[in-house]
Amino acid sequence: MSNSLGKKIKIQIFGQSHSEAIGVVIDTPPAGIRLDMDKICAFLKRRKGGNAISTPRSESDMPKIISGLADGVTCMAPLCAIFENNDTRSKDYSSLKITPRPSHADYTAFIKSAGFNDIRGGGAFSGRLTLPLCFAGAVCMQILESYGIRIGAHICSIGNVKDTRFDPVSPELDLLDGKSFPVLNAEAGEKMTELILNVKEELDSVGGIIECAVTGVPVGIGEPMFDGLENVIARAMFGIPAIKGIEFGSGFECATMRGSEHNDAMCYEGDRVVTKTNNAGGIVGGISNGMPIIFRVAVKPTPSIAREQQTVDLVNKTDARLSITGRHDPCIVPRAVPVVEAAAAIALLDAILSD
Repeated sequence: MSNSLGKKIKIQIFGQSHSEAIGVVIDTPPAGIRLDMDKICAFLKRRKGGNAISTPRSESDMPKIISGLADGVTCMAPLCAIFENNDTRSKDYSSLKITPRPSHADYTAFIKSAGFNDIRGGGAFSGRLTLPLCFAGAVCMQILESYGIRIGAHICSIGNVKDTRFDPVSPELDLLDGKSFPVLNAEAGEKMTELILNVKEELDSVGGIIECAVTGVPVGIGEPMFDGLENVIARAMFGIPAIKGIEFGSGFECATMRGSEHNDAMCYEGDRVVTKTNNAGGIVGGISNGMPIIFRVAVKPTPSIAREQQTVDLVNKTDARLSITGRHDPCIVPRAVPVVEAAAAIALLDAILSD
């Protein structure tokens, strides 16, 4: 199924943006894990909208656990959580069935489903589905923390405004604790917010880049070829709507470097082998090398914009003009930061349990 992910720990996401509820089944977390629901809810809150730089759609985003816990502890049963959809305005999408949004899945879903796709809120293609993904990721993060593994991400850039990057050898994840707008440089964050508000006034949208770091991953996780750790992480990342690219370590910059510049010199730190730089991003040959895993993902601008665009009329088979109404994010990058962390957690836990 295309809405499933994982081998040893499998997640399956279900629902649509405006269906009665959405949810996830995690099959199956290790038994005996006491979940900190307050911590999970705090994580889910990070992706909520309802502020000046996001969609005004306001849902409670509170999980209802259907199965998988006994007295708050995982119990060898699939863990299922659902989230009710209450603040929906389906009428805002009625015209999009025949006049699809440019760069949205409206048209491709229409063709793939022979016209039976749910257009309301984007249906199964909506960013709303990242909520159950975040729940699954939050559960996986708590399990990873018991292994000493931590995950953190920040807004690397929005438009042409750039934040400071992580130190690839020693990323300081604590610097992001408690930040509602996750950046390392506060001044850059202010400029990003200003840019988003300006773009919103112009009835437009803007994209950006998210950088993620994972610390504490031991040497030897992953496989060569098609089950490499990069492959596993990338597959999870491209399950997030609007992700258009991913790079690890030095990424595309390596194409401009010489081997003597790109190679990470190795040395001993006590009885542990480390590298002095981290152009590999913590992964060599598809296998973790013990250094922090560093990657960045590109997030496209929200396709749903109020500015008039050219599209087509699928019924009359003519060109058409479209001005989108409804509630949409002028920039989804800030809300996507915890989603990237969640997808990374799911991918890494599955890789560790599969090793």
